[in-house]
Amino acid sequence: MWSNGNGIVYGTGERWRQLRRFAITTFKNFGMGKRSMEERIKEEAQFLVSEFRKTEGKPFDPTFFLSCAGSNIICTLVFGKRFEYTDKKFLTLLNLINSNWKLMSSTWGQLLFTFPKIMRHVPGPHRQITKNYLKLAAFVGEQLKMHKEILDPNNPMDFIDCFLIKIQQEKNNPNTHFNDETMSKTTVNLFFAGTETVSSTLRYGLRILLRHPEIEEKLHEEIDRVIGPHRSPCMEDRSQMPYTDAVIHEIQRFTDIVPMGVPHTVTRDIQFRGYTLPKDLNIIPLLCTAQADPTQFKNPTCFDPTHFLDENGRFRRNDAFMAFSAGKRLCLGESLALMELFIFFTAILQNFTLRALAAPAEIDISPESSGLGSIPRPYEFCLLPR
Repeated sequence: MWSNGNGIVYGTGERWRQLRRFAITTFKNFGMGKRSMEERIKEEAQFLVSEFRKTEGKPFDPTFFLSCAGSNIICTLVFGKRFEYTDKKFLTLLNLINSNWKLMSSTWGQLLFTFPKIMRHVPGPHRQITKNYLKLAAFVGEQLKMHKEILDPNNPMDFIDCFLIKIQQEKNNPNTHFNDETMSKTTVNLFFAGTETVSSTLRYGLRILLRHPEIEEKLHEEIDRVIGPHRSPCMEDRSQMPYTDAVIHEIQRFTDIVPMGVPHTVTRDIQFRGYTLPKDLNIIPLLCTAQADPTQFKNPTCFDPTHFLDENGRFRRNDAFMAFSAGKRLCLGESLALMELFIFFTAILQNFTLRALAAPAEIDISPESSGLGSIPRPYEFCLLPR
């Protein structure tokens, strides 16, 4: 694989543990899950709403608007800055990420992740995945170079600055896991994961609302009652908005954006349900089996927000909900993603009414493809100011 175990997505052992722990600690220090990051997301939500207003109610594809918004949050943490929605280089990078996400979720991509040692020798479209990653790595390399030139060890501004300082601190440690290679791969992992998962969930969620205008109507009612038209949504509103919270959770459950989870490797020979799993065997955890478990969700194949509501209309958690995986490989950006989804989703519906270009019954909300990720079908729609 492209990362060769040097990042935090496909890493293993002590290297993975140290890189993951470092990323979590650094992100928390820069506000992940705190009020300061919430303010940054609220600010980005207003940039997104402003861009949407420029469509003037005409049909458009929301893909790159949503990618820009989601990516800018991770860019703030990793690179210390955001990018304009019209920045051509930024849009090129987002296109690379979007392209790779589709390729990784195709049949070719599934074969690559299941049989990496074989597929690297087989011609096919999956070879473009590595080429795209190399282009993303080149962009990250430029950012790393700029950071090295202006680094102030006493005043780190972002994740890259902190990583550079960590490399310097461990320069005399022959067993260190902090070097230019792990920094590059980890940064690309964060940039990719922080961009595509949130934007795909939002894009899929808006399409689902086009299919279910009655749900959008209930969301508008709750948003108008709790927030009103004049102030920005904030995380404190979430506890008073059980229906909105339930809809967002159901979007995550129903869309199942990463149904295969992240590939794992068996660290030692084990016995599992009568089978011998040898050390170094690739394991694909099918999170979709939990997300669509009929013993946990009454209508698993249908979009139904009541999966997360009790009989009194209060939000109800469900242990089978695994949109962020589980265990030691739980998504390190879960709190950040939840904050982004709630604020972006609510800000859009606070300001706009969705209008489909076809009858709701004609809108297909099944994925375009489903593999490592579930890819929403491309679509256009209109946003009418409220």
